[in-house]
Amino acid sequence: MESNTKDLMAHNTEPLILKNKDINELLPKLNVQEIMKSLFLALSEDKAVQPPQSLTLFPEDKGDFIAYLGAMSQQEVFGTKLSPYLVTTDKPVITAWTSLMSMRTGQPLLWCDSGQLTIERTAGTTALAVNYLAPKNSRHLAIIGTGSVGQSHLRHVKGLRDWQTITVFSPELANDKQLQSELIAMGSRISISDSTTNCVKNADVIMLCTSSATPVISLDDIKSSAVVTSISTNALNAHEVPPELLHKADVYCDYKLTTPSSAGEMCIATSDLGWDPSLIKGDLTELVAQSCSLPKYDKPVFFRSIGLGLEDVAMAYGIWQLANQ
Repeated sequence: MESNTKDLMAHNTEPLILKNKDINELLPKLNVQEIMKSLFLALSEDKAVQPPQSLTLFPEDKGDFIAYLGAMSQQEVFGTKLSPYLVTTDKPVITAWTSLMSMRTGQPLLWCDSGQLTIERTAGTTALAVNYLAPKNSRHLAIIGTGSVGQSHLRHVKGLRDWQTITVFSPELANDKQLQSELIAMGSRISISDSTTNCVKNADVIMLCTSSATPVISLDDIKSSAVVTSISTNALNAHEVPPELLHKADVYCDYKLTTPSSAGEMCIATSDLGWDPSLIKGDLTELVAQSCSLPKYDKPVFFRSIGLGLEDVAMAYGIWQLANQ
């Protein structure tokens, strides 16, 4: 398949345009966690490049957009995902589209809706981190956030450990019986919690999967050896955990050359609390390459991902390959 798609890449064919419906038909065939593992290994071997993401504010406080860039030499592709956050009189509009281009010809290969791809690569990245950072005897999983992102995280991690309990919570879940039923149907070990505190109590792994710009958990609620994962949203300095956690935890991230300058709690902890990004114990490139130390679990473990352009490029390349089979 690799040689066939590279042969196709050498010709000036018309770029594919794939909308959300097309992506959803191809996604089940994509091994997301293996794609994420491969790209972080390539990054550790200098076979991929990950520039910092770029935030552009719109005039008149109308929102912003983030550009996620990346390039992969083995696949001979590069690209950019553009993710706008559009302020409206009602709920903000957030979309994402990725362009994939050929290093051979400089021509576009693909322009695709990245909404679902972003959700899947975010969950796949978190799952990769959990597989490296969570103790093998982890038995209790907690998930805060039950939208499409939280559900994707659940699908990706529910088979990674022998979970005895999987507890989920979101503020809107209490009044959504249909969603409660759908979540419980995903596994016999899944239960619905009535609060954040009760959800994370005694959890070995806590996955935060929200779009909140402010902390959703308290440090008093998590046990001393818990592994906590957190993701990003577009809001400036968004952070799902109190910045104080960084002083009390073993900190890991997706890519330490770029994450500390974008992750909200890291920016705040650096500017206000005297935390130093050099204290990060490792990132996914080092975890995959086994070149950093693992936690001793004598304190909480915090993993932060901001979403990388390479993840978007790798997912778009995978979809492009499938579409050309």
